[in-house]
Amino acid sequence: MHTIAIVAFEGISPFHLSVPCIVFGDDLLKLGVPRYRLLIAAERAGTIRTMSGFSIEVEHELSRLSEADTIVVPAWNDPNTRPSENLLEALRAARARGSRLVGLCLGTFVLAEAGLLDGRSASTHWAWADEFERTYPQVALNRYALYLDEGDILTSAGTAAAIDCCLHIVRNDHGAEIANRIARRLVVAPHRHGDQAQYIEAPLPAPGSGDPLGTTIAWAIEHLDEPLSLERLAEHAGMSLRSFTRHFRKKTGTTFTHWLLAQRLAVAQRLLETGTCSVDHVAEMAGFGSTVSLRQHFTRVFSISPASYRRQFQNKKSSYTVVSDRKPSEATAI
Repeated sequence: MHTIAIVAFEGISPFHLSVPCIVFGDDLLKLGVPRYRLLIAAERAGTIRTMSGFSIEVEHELSRLSEADTIVVPAWNDPNTRPSENLLEALRAARARGSRLVGLCLGTFVLAEAGLLDGRSASTHWAWADEFERTYPQVALNRYALYLDEGDILTSAGTAAAIDCCLHIVRNDHGAEIANRIARRLVVAPHRHGDQAQYIEAPLPAPGSGDPLGTTIAWAIEHLDEPLSLERLAEHAGMSLRSFTRHFRKKTGTTFTHWLLAQRLAVAQRLLETGTCSVDHVAEMAGFGSTVSLRQHFTRVFSISPASYRRQFQNKKSSYTVVSDRKPSEATAI
């Protein structure tokens, strides 16, 4: 069982603490995969005060981080307050033994203070970007990314991006379909690529809300296997091309081209994980038009070919026993 330890500390934001708890604490056994083992650890076990004025009980001390396969540092309460040497040393020791480290929002400051981001790229909340660059010039800060995955270390921007980052981890561990089911339970976007911009005007409106842009985006998702263009979507929304382009960027935080590619890649991932159809058919159903196009885009984004991804995921599934108390018809009703 994969153990995830979440670091708690005096003055922690209960919301930021809850993000990894909610995503990784989901009962994955009901989805057919092993659940994570969660540990909440602090400098000292016992009562700690949150920034919201109430206290929480933490059962474990930092020594328990030695058991963790993944360690998550939620948003640090004050970037100008240096973490304790005990915490920094525990994180360095975890990295030395091969644990995966995650800095969510201002938690990136803690990983940087431990020297674990030197020579690497990282993301953090845009409002603290200047402070981060002044303090840690040896780290290549990406001011715009929602989250960055460097394999053994992941960092993210603010609250919503922390959810995206945690879902990305589930997607890497258990596949796109499981991550998407958890996202649906949380009523959040199933997948936002890490290089999507942080600056998003508002969440996408739900289908049927009367918003023509939201309705058009929902329609496009249902027709990804068809040729889609800005002109076609603008016509569907009853908007001029210029107006549609401007509003689309404000709503999604990215361009139509990047959004469309991300949606089609997500479909390809799910088909490769859950289906048995040929890669040629996957390319067709995901709207890539050709196997060559699918292979080029998929390999560039995920650093693995579609065929190899399918084999890798099938090998991952075969390494554990599927456990589910749902009837087959209930498996997707989430």
